[in-house]
Amino acid sequence: MAEIATEKNNILQVIKSYGNHLFAFIRSRVSATEDAEDILQDVWYQLSNQSSIEDINSMSGWLHRVARNKITDSYRKKKIKKSDEDFVEDEDEDLSFTNIFLSESDNIETKELQQLFWETLFDALKELPQNQREVFIMNELEDKTLQQIADMQNEKLKTIISRKRYAVQNLRKRLEDLYNEFMNY
Repeated sequence: MAEIATEKNNILQVIKSYGNHLFAFIRSRVSATEDAEDILQDVWYQLSNQSSIEDINSMSGWLHRVARNKITDSYRKKKIKKSDEDFVEDEDEDLSFTNIFLSESDNIETKELQQLFWETLFDALKELPQNQREVFIMNELEDKTLQQIADMQNEKLKTIISRKRYAVQNLRKRLEDLYNEFMNY
């Protein structure tokens, strides 16, 4: 019991000694005060999970290294979140193959081009890995949301988003010429 109390006092002393300086260090490297506070809290949490803070040779060095790592992690998370959000927005605007190629037209040339598209699409889908193909078909052709697919497949949403992104990238490459021909028609 005395060891726990001593450890808590040591942690409180470290927070008092290094808190303001460490916060200023973190704040100078992130754009929002709230983010800096969150990162500082993560640093203190990691410190509290150390088996013994007396084993840390240079407390200042250790705290700054952990803070730099937490800042880097924060940037990575924001970058991944932003790219996922961009993808989802892009999905509604640019990726709706079904809206483009399901239009009703009496024009024979348009119908032939649509038939060519569908044949090319299904050939390209066969070349995709199964998990990417399934996600694309369920989302684009069966109108299931990415969240519904994640729930059905017992996967994380980010995994499903990645599978869809890879499928779309591959299909875009494969169908680019045909798509351009249709759009310029």
